[in-house]
Amino acid sequence: MNAIRPLKVMFLRGAKGKIENFNRRFNAMKIAIGSDHGGYELKNEIVQLLTAEGHEVVDKGTHSKDSCDYPLIGFEVAKDVSEGRADRGVLICKTGVGMVIIANKVHGVRAAACYDVEMARLSREHNDCNVIVLAANYTNSKKSAEILKAWLAAEHSEERHVRRVKQIKDIESKMKGR
Repeated sequence: MNAIRPLKVMFLRGAKGKIENFNRRFNAMKIAIGSDHGGYELKNEIVQLLTAEGHEVVDKGTHSKDSCDYPLIGFEVAKDVSEGRADRGVLICKTGVGMVIIANKVHGVRAAACYDVEMARLSREHNDCNVIVLAANYTNSKKSAEILKAWLAAEHSEERHVRRVKQIKDIESKMKGR
């Protein structure tokens, strides 16, 4: 992976006079991350990138290249996002397909497999996706970093998209009650 240049960390006095990390207070997020064995190496590079950018990273595994079952890891990341223990989630597997399926089974999660910067940006702007899934077999570390940075920077936008995401949430709530 290319050298990672960390953001300058700035400190300021908070409301009670306590010194606070400006990055954490204003733009950094708590991000849950997980991968299967096929995404293990890319996950480790992404963890370094996110940490260097000032984000708090919670690594849900896997912690080796040994074969593992992706549904369990994908579920743990999605659950952290759903229950508010993480602001966003990042999942990585070989194709992105399996992880996006399991993540979208969790109430409150809107996951998208993103293979380029525009997909990532639009997944946030139009669909308010809170979990991104990267495909280790289709995106190298440089491209994955670009995709992830675009996704993290994008905001949910436009009234018509807010209305549509609300419809998704309403349908999801109805299905949960079944």
